[in-house]
Amino acid sequence: MLLVQAISDNFIKDLEDGVLRRWLEAELPKALGFFWTIVLAFVVYFIGAKIIKGLRKGLRKSLEFKKTDIGVVHFVDQVLKVVGYVVLILVILQLFGFEATSLSAAIASVGVTAGLAFQGSLSNFAGGVLILILHPFRIGDYIVEDTHKNEGTVIEISIFYTKLKTLDNKIVVIPNGILANSSLTNITDQDKRMINLIASIGYNDDIDAAKAVIQKIIDEEPEVIRTEDIKIFVQELGASSVDIGFRFYVPMDQYWSVRWRTLERVKKEFDAAGITIPFQQLDVHINQ
Repeated sequence: MLLVQAISDNFIKDLEDGVLRRWLEAELPKALGFFWTIVLAFVVYFIGAKIIKGLRKGLRKSLEFKKTDIGVVHFVDQVLKVVGYVVLILVILQLFGFEATSLSAAIASVGVTAGLAFQGSLSNFAGGVLILILHPFRIGDYIVEDTHKNEGTVIEISIFYTKLKTLDNKIVVIPNGILANSSLTNITDQDKRMINLIASIGYNDDIDAAKAVIQKIIDEEPEVIRTEDIKIFVQELGASSVDIGFRFYVPMDQYWSVRWRTLERVKKEFDAAGITIPFQQLDVHINQ
């Protein structure tokens, strides 16, 4: 009985050793090959990433040396980054046995599907290209997007979006498709800007005296551009006031400070001259 048990155990052991040996002989080379493929993929990725980084750095320096617009530099850099990593991924996939023709067909199929699914993103990309070619604005310009009334200083033009920084230090992200396909106002495209204000006085006040006060305020403002026309005029006879309009030009970067300072001085100088700034009035008649 013990002899039979021993023979049975030896047979099972030999069988197991044979199966294990055959499995190892068949699968171990594949496992080692896959392992070295993974190692090679990491090496290729590391070297490829270094090459992409070097190409981007060289391109940026070349464009900056040619004094290319910073928005164009950033946009081209982003495109090169995306294209470079796509090519790198394709190379790595080929290491794992994917054929180039199969990958091309798959990419084409995915591209068509993605194009239908991400029409908005493609529109934004095309909008970014148009912005950089036509230059309706550049980084550093203050723009007003007329469709949604977003406004601010352009701080970045990327592949799909443009970032604005508002006066209250908020960041507004606008799709390039909207900026390329709608009207916008570039405030800082010129080096000067008109300040257009209205000062209302009462019907019993002297119009010429009010004009003289406004002229004095403008004459004493150091930032006013004297070579441009200065206009002071009666703009409208309102329901409860005479509206006096006045316009003058100042340097672009002084617009807000001069505007605020002028409004404050108008109030103070009118008070000192005894000129009233009327409130809107409503007369109520009661019929008995």
